This record gives sequence, C-alpha cells and structure tokens, in this order.
Amino acid sequence: MSKKLTTAEMGRMSVDQYREADKLPLVVVLDNVRSQHNVGAVFRTADAMRIERVVLCGICCCPPNQEIHKTALGAEESVEWAYYKETTDAVRTLQEEGYTVYAVEQAHDSLTLEEIAEQIVNRKSSNRKLAVVLGHEVFGVQQEVIDICQGCIEIPQYGTKHSMNVSVTAGIVMYRISQTLRAVKTLKC
Repeated sequence: MSKKLTTAEMGRMSVDQYREADKLPLVVVLDNVRSQHNVGAVFRTADAMRIERVVLCGICCCPPNQEIHKTALGAEESVEWAYYKETTDAVRTLQEEGYTVYAVEQAHDSLTLEEIAEQIVNRKSSNRKLAVVLGHEVFGVQQEVIDICQGCIEIPQYGTKHSMNVSVTAGIVMYRISQTLRAVKTLKC
C-alpha cells in the first residue's frame, strides 16, 4: 500500500536554492489575464516545472498580492517575474533576447503541442529558448500580439467546449514543453 510522502521526505529546495538553480529556457507571458487566481496558479506551476520566468502584461495583477499568494502558495517569491504595460513590448523584448515566441491560441496554421515538441528536438542550434503567450480568459491572446509571434500553439480538444481555463492550459503547455526541454538538455534536478 502506498503512503504519502511527508514534506521532509520530498526534499524540496528553499526559495534561495531555487533562485540559484538552473532553469529551463521557457518564459510564460500572460496577456491581460484578469483572474488573480489564474495568475497565482501559473506561478505555482512555473515553480514546479522550474521555468525561467513569468511575464505579466496589461491588466494582470502583480505580486505582492494576497489573492495571487492564495493560489501560488509562495511561488511568486521564487519564480522571477516582470511586468509590461503592453504585451507587444514584452514579446519584442523576448525576441530581442533570442526567444522564439508562440501564442497559445486556436488559429489558422497553429501547431499542436506535439509538433512544437518535435521542432524543439529537431532544432539544429542549441538555442531552444521559448516563450509562450497565454491570453485573457474570454478574449484570448490579442490579435496584435499573435501578429508578431513566430506562430501559434494549439492544444487539440475533443469535447463540446472550444477552450480551457487559462491556468489549466498553461499547466499543460508548461508540462509538455518542459518535458521536451529536459529530454534535449540535461537539467540538474
């Protein structure tokens, strides 16, 4: 019979150790995500996947914030973050830093997560720096942001709904991309 691990048995690192640890070259950009709980959930998942940073844009609430903290459980203190008033400025800055930026959106010619994973693995250069933009809970990623991204990622869906909660989508995307990045780059865990 399985027995749950205690916190001590999990051997988690401290916030200071986390800040010093190697991170995956993945940045999550939130484009006008209005729910503080969604923002907090993204921070918490970003911490779990040990991604580089979260970028908050537009109407996104920023730490310190009690509602973000309720969901992030302190991950907003471990994960590096930045704020931009305009998402387009954040995307352009990331591109200047060498990131390939994808909007997570249902669009003409969007790629599936599996296709993105294949591209990461098959990339000839060692530059696998990626950023993903997730959008507003109702309106999604702004078209002007999509227009300057290198492409769109879509999660195939098979039910009656055409979208998922932004924090769930972020979790799926971060997990799949982080697994691929870990497979092609040894990250000391």
